[in-house]
Amino acid sequence: MSELEKISITLGKFNQSHVLQFWDELTEEQKTILCCDIKEVNVAEVCSYFQKAMETLNEDQSKLDDRMEPVPPELYGGVVRSSPDELKSYEAEGLQQISEGNVGVLLMAGGQGTRLGVLYPKGMYDVGLPSHKPLFQLQAERIRKLEDLAYDRTGKRSSITWYIMTSEATMDATEEFFKEHNFFGLNKNNIVMFEQGLLPCFTFDGRIIMDEKWKIARAPDGNGGIYRALRDKNILDDMENRGIKFLHAHAVDNILVKVADPVFVGYCVKKNAECGAKVVDKASPQEAVGVICKVDGQYQVVEYSEITSKTAEKCNSDGKLTFSAGNICNHFFTTEFLRKIADKVESNLQLHVAKKKIPYVDVNGQRHKPERPNGIKMEKFVFDVFPYADRFVIWEVKREEEFSPLKNADTAEKESPTTCRKDIFSLHRSYIQDAGGFVETNGMAVICEISPLVSYAGEGLDKLVSKKKFKSPVLLRSAQEETACSNGCTK
Repeated sequence: MSELEKISITLGKFNQSHVLQFWDELTEEQKTILCCDIKEVNVAEVCSYFQKAMETLNEDQSKLDDRMEPVPPELYGGVVRSSPDELKSYEAEGLQQISEGNVGVLLMAGGQGTRLGVLYPKGMYDVGLPSHKPLFQLQAERIRKLEDLAYDRTGKRSSITWYIMTSEATMDATEEFFKEHNFFGLNKNNIVMFEQGLLPCFTFDGRIIMDEKWKIARAPDGNGGIYRALRDKNILDDMENRGIKFLHAHAVDNILVKVADPVFVGYCVKKNAECGAKVVDKASPQEAVGVICKVDGQYQVVEYSEITSKTAEKCNSDGKLTFSAGNICNHFFTTEFLRKIADKVESNLQLHVAKKKIPYVDVNGQRHKPERPNGIKMEKFVFDVFPYADRFVIWEVKREEEFSPLKNADTAEKESPTTCRKDIFSLHRSYIQDAGGFVETNGMAVICEISPLVSYAGEGLDKLVSKKKFKSPVLLRSAQEETACSNGCTK
């Protein structure tokens, strides 16, 4: 039996014979592309995914409110919930783990800046800071500074390995960007890039959509695809070989993210957690963020659209929202937990369905771009593993210090380059004033930026700013950066 006959039988078994309907019209190169697509998607597996996804879509969620409970206080730590001594002990633990090479960073960077109006990876975006540093550079420099802080604290130097999950659409551009910028001063051997997987798009009645006569329509499998990719791309093997025990995972678009945050890492390690999540207090009952809670006794994220206004507005006796733990895609995992998920749980993770307008080839071989949703894309979410954690904790942070995502162009009112700039300027001005300095406003909006190479989170500024007045715009750079700029750089 030929390979084509085997493929044809498999497709027929799952009612997908149309995938080969234009076979006789294809060139040899196109036939090769199509065969590769079919092998890569694993027809039996993805068809079972479709069935599971549609069952989830049709589930009755009307009584979800009655099944929800807030996270118990004993699992709920946070910056404002901890004493200064506790915070210092968590930070010391985190820095110790970093100095021993036990900590890695897992960056989810598969998205393009489509909503921002650009067609390149979002991590390359420059929001317009005085330094014009893009998101990737800000995060890279925070890693560099943190390695120095860990060395200063412990006398032992080690590296933080940076794992970056890209997508098919962003991999090449991301790799080239890092090379062009000399890996932002990091050791290139400690930056490991890999692609997330793709899943076929389906019509509502379960037929795989063809993007071209010789190509299956596929889409990234969501940030929850990270678990499958960690296994299939041998990234977990790399982590284990490097001796990495703990991972800080986060999305690329949060300009305020504390990469490998030693306080968060230290808290999770001290609590012996295998999985942890950072949260912010919801700004209002109607804020469009998911909340972390217990449903039927298991921890999970419930999206804002899945609960009624009555439940969203429910308050405790102190007036605080009962379900206030806003999810910000910022997590802690042990490598051991990730291995368990990848090897034993990944295939059982929930599938989420998005109805989309998906370009397709009709029965006559003509390609169309539909004006209304004509099919579904399936994806998994990174937080879908929470129910499988035996030891789960939450760490609450201040929104103004740690959460300002970049999602929209400046035509939007929030989560835009303008809001990201304002949040950076406000935070960095507070760092200067907390260290005894003063930033004059003169009735104008403050522009204030501190390089991550100068300070990771406001530490060490006293000798630079104490009893000094600064006029906006303020840009504090490291001596190395000042020297580079005096030699002709424009940043």
